[in-house]
Amino acid sequence: MRCRLSRFPLTKAVPLAISRGTTAAVEHLLLELEHDGITGLGETGGFDTGPRTYTTEALAAELEAILPALEGLGPAPFQTVEPLLQALSSPARCAVDLALHDWWGQRLGQPLWRLWGLNDRAISPTSVTLGLGSEAAVLERLERWWGQLPATRIKLKLGSPEGLDHDRALVRAVAQALERRHQSDGVASELQVDANGGWSLEQALPMLGWLDAQGVVLVEQPLAPLEDPEADCAAFASLELDCPIALVADESCWNLADLVRLAPYVDGVNIKLLKSGGLSEALLMARAAQRLGLGVMLGCYSDSALLNGAAAQLLPLVRWPDLDSHLNLVDDPFTGPVLDGDRLRPAASPGLGVIRARG
Repeated sequence: MRCRLSRFPLTKAVPLAISRGTTAAVEHLLLELEHDGITGLGETGGFDTGPRTYTTEALAAELEAILPALEGLGPAPFQTVEPLLQALSSPARCAVDLALHDWWGQRLGQPLWRLWGLNDRAISPTSVTLGLGSEAAVLERLERWWGQLPATRIKLKLGSPEGLDHDRALVRAVAQALERRHQSDGVASELQVDANGGWSLEQALPMLGWLDAQGVVLVEQPLAPLEDPEADCAAFASLELDCPIALVADESCWNLADLVRLAPYVDGVNIKLLKSGGLSEALLMARAAQRLGLGVMLGCYSDSALLNGAAAQLLPLVRWPDLDSHLNLVDDPFTGPVLDGDRLRPAASPGLGVIRARG
């Protein structure tokens, strides 16, 4: 294989604020693997979940260190490359995994979802994200989303540094806006909330019933993830019986092992390719979640249409799609998943179905 690693900027049209800070722009890495005239593309980039932080610089160093060994291998069979990937961090592994899957799908002339036997019509609407801010700013962001697509699933970030009163005010404001839309246009919307680990147990417990009373259907990662797996499970267990709405783990769930340990205490998990290390693990997780009766959320960070196009291959297995990051970019160098109303559909072209935009 011939390998090439390069960098590209991604700039948000609207900066996103969550409980851990605000992001306006990032730098990501593009990995290109070329063999027999076919080039597979993979993407990665730095992110922070609290206990775990990855920088783009560190990921670049990881990938550059293995490129000589990778160039001595072929892209198929995939199994021959797997031992080389085991030593990589999950986001570095993701770039290679995606590029190999893209190459494989192109070689076979089919999109991955079709090779996996999935039904591209069995796809739910994607949520769109409202970051933290003043009530006016959050409502303005909601209207901007509605000007872009007919969004019926809204995810509101909570865990505000200003405290629970501000969180409650945001929920009330957005819930009222959704009700006004329903009354005027007849469009029913779903409200989800994501605290990104921004609440203590003492804050989370009274919020769960209150959120239910406001019509919220789902709460994601109310408590901070804990590095000790048993303590992390115990934290979710302390919420489980008192949670009248769907409880979803995000920052606590990285791989299949995490999914299995959390399964008794949550209603769903958020799979992100940078956490899972790519599509190989993510597909296992999605299939296992179905067998365990868990809902799957499919999420993203500050990702381009390349990463989200890769994730979109899994959409037929997903209850709560959340792939909106590329819809908030002003300089996305890729085109990928097809926006059909408020549903994202994986492209029908081979591999990841992602192409580089001209210009």
